[in-house]
Amino acid sequence: MNCREILREGASELGFALGEEQIQKLLTYKELLLEWNEKVNLTSITDEKEIMIKHFLDSLTCVIKPYIKNRDKVIDVGTGAGFPGIPIHIYYPEIQLTLLDSLQKRIAFLEEVYKNIGIKNIIFQHGRAEDFGANPKFREKYDIALARAVAQLSVLCEYCLPFVKKGGYFLCQKGPNVDEELINAKNAIELLGGQFIEKIDIKLPFGDIKHNIIVIKKIKQTPTKYPRKAGTPTKSPIF
Repeated sequence: MNCREILREGASELGFALGEEQIQKLLTYKELLLEWNEKVNLTSITDEKEIMIKHFLDSLTCVIKPYIKNRDKVIDVGTGAGFPGIPIHIYYPEIQLTLLDSLQKRIAFLEEVYKNIGIKNIIFQHGRAEDFGANPKFREKYDIALARAVAQLSVLCEYCLPFVKKGGYFLCQKGPNVDEELINAKNAIELLGGQFIEKIDIKLPFGDIKHNIIVIKKIKQTPTKYPRKAGTPTKSPIF
C-alpha cells in the first residue's frame, strides 16, 4: 500500500474523507518534512508510511467529532513540525490558523511548507506559550486551542486555556494512559476556566496504536495571574 492509499483508506476508516487535492498537499508536506529533517530536528519518524499514520492521520483524528468548524480561529500551541495544525488546516482550509512555536528553525520550516503546498490564512508566531497567553492580542481570542505535546495535562491547560474564548474548546492529544493525568489536572482545568467534556478514544489505522483526545470547554475567563511566567508551569504545575 502506497502513501496515497494509506491516507485515503485510513481517513475512511476513521470516518472522514480526504480529496485528491488534500492528499497531494499532504504528500508535498511529507517531502518537505523529510528534506528539512536532515538539517533541522523535526521528527524522529522518517519512514514515509509511518509519517502518513503517526503524523498526518493522527493529527486529523481531531476532526472526527465536530468541535472544530471551518472558519474557526484556531491556535496550535507548541506546533513543532506543524502537527496537528497544518493537516487540520488542509482538511478545513477556511480556518484562521496560528502556529506558535518557541524554536525559530521550526517556524522557518513551517513558512516553507506554507509557500509550497498552497494554503492560506496562517499566522506564524515565534515564542513561548506563557508569554503569548498573557498578551491581550492573543488572550481569549481563539475558538480552538490545540496541543499535541508530551507535557502533562495540567501544564498544557495552563499553556492553552488562556488562548480560548468563552464557549471555545481546548483539544489535547494524549497517549493511552491519560486517566491519572486527568485526575491530577482536575483542579487546574477548573481554576483556569475550563470544564472537562469528554475523552475520545482513538485507534489509528493499520496497527494497534491507541491514544486519546481530551476535550475541555472554556466556560469562564482565565484568572489574570495565569499563565504564570515562562518556565513556571513546568516547574510548578497546578494541582
